[in-house]
Amino acid sequence: MAAYASTIILICLAVLSYFVHNNAVTISILILLAIKLTPLATFFPVVEKQGIQVGIIILTVAVMAPLASGSLPASSLIKSFMDWKSGAAIIVGVLVAWLGARGVSFMSAQPSIIGGLLVGTVIGVAFFRGVPVGPLIAAGIVSLMFAGK
Repeated sequence: MAAYASTIILICLAVLSYFVHNNAVTISILILLAIKLTPLATFFPVVEKQGIQVGIIILTVAVMAPLASGSLPASSLIKSFMDWKSGAAIIVGVLVAWLGARGVSFMSAQPSIIGGLLVGTVIGVAFFRGVPVGPLIAAGIVSLMFAGK
């Protein structure tokens, strides 16, 4: 019965994601269901161990693509450092990267929080038009709340 519970939860989340028009979550869940329901399930340990790292690499490639393609000229990038908003963006970027790193470590050390992070992310995506990049940062914030406990 427990094996079916996770499948049912994934299907419910996929349906919810579809109806709130969040294609990223819908596609992600469908990929996980395809892996789960086929012989590819043997790859779950690899997905669990390396999935975050691969996702971060893909996200970083996408963010840097405008610089690499030339649609964001280097001169424009250099000029942006003169703007106070860019300075604020740098500081926030450093903070978020640090929180994300803490989050990865905290999730590894405290796997019991992953369920709460997933539920919070799904609620944020489904009802607040969020983007599902929050679990790492959320885990970093939670790690600060429980530091030393």
